[in-house]
Amino acid sequence: MATARKTPVKRPASASAASPATKRARGAQLKSTTLKADSATTPARGKRAASGDTAEDAGTALNGARRGNGEDVSARASKTRIDEARAPRAKGNGRAARDDAAHAQSLVADKEHGEVVRKSRVVTADAAVPVQVGGLTREVVRPDYWDKACADLMKRDRILKKLIPKFGQMHLVNLGDPFSTLARSVAGQQISVKAAQAIWERVKNACPEVVPAHFIKLGAEKLQACGLSKRKTEYILDLAQHFVSGALHVEAWASMDDEAVIAELTQIRGIGRWTAEMFLIFNLSRPDVLPLDDLGLIQAISVNYFSGEPVTRSEAREVAANWEPWRTVATWYMWRSLNPIPADH
Repeated sequence: MATARKTPVKRPASASAASPATKRARGAQLKSTTLKADSATTPARGKRAASGDTAEDAGTALNGARRGNGEDVSARASKTRIDEARAPRAKGNGRAARDDAAHAQSLVADKEHGEVVRKSRVVTADAAVPVQVGGLTREVVRPDYWDKACADLMKRDRILKKLIPKFGQMHLVNLGDPFSTLARSVAGQQISVKAAQAIWERVKNACPEVVPAHFIKLGAEKLQACGLSKRKTEYILDLAQHFVSGALHVEAWASMDDEAVIAELTQIRGIGRWTAEMFLIFNLSRPDVLPLDDLGLIQAISVNYFSGEPVTRSEAREVAANWEPWRTVATWYMWRSLNPIPADH
């Protein structure tokens, strides 16, 4: 009796075993499919790099799109997309600093109603540390304590250990002139950094030599025309008068301790503790100043140490206790984590 045999099933040839003609046909088909997919993409977007692509691939795709459709894609758009390809995802709850900036007011307790009350949290190493824009340098004298402070802070604090190296040789800038430092701090009270810079540029255009006598000569009307409020104009002119009259011990400030300088400055109208602390940082370059009234510092501590959740002054002070005696340096890096490019305060 004959045994029935099963007819062998023919398997499709593998890509490696296919004939050259078959390979060419498949290649042509793949190319045709790719071209159709590319033509369906919106021209203004260009070829977007896949999530796993490198920043260089993203840049190449953007350049190819620019040449293909003839449109003039701006350098800013290019840089933004490349930066997005480079930037790592934020850890913790994934909130980026720019998202928290819109909620800055919610991070500070209302002075009229007391501090925000919530349970203590443990500072973790998984907080989000924003990435610095590369290539920034400051052509000024580096504070003599800066390198030692950075090394010490990186040993103690895991957040600063990741943050400090992102800024290379950048450091605190000493603005040098006491009057201009104080006047600019008054001008920048309770407004954004961008708005303060714009106003101060107009003030400098109206009064190129930022000296007390010239401000008094310029007068209130012209200062207000630069964008200063009536109240701030009064404060700055009163400050100028204090300098001209010799009522301030300007020459002795360098040898006075922090609290003594704050006590003298806060006797002047319009200068509170925050403005005096900004003076200690940006003019006297004191290494251990902690400006807890500074909205940016509180926000940065929230973003970097508490995953963007609201923090109280006492919690911020507890975090900063680990920074002593270099709280100025740590504060400066906290500011940079939110705004990589330093502003002349």
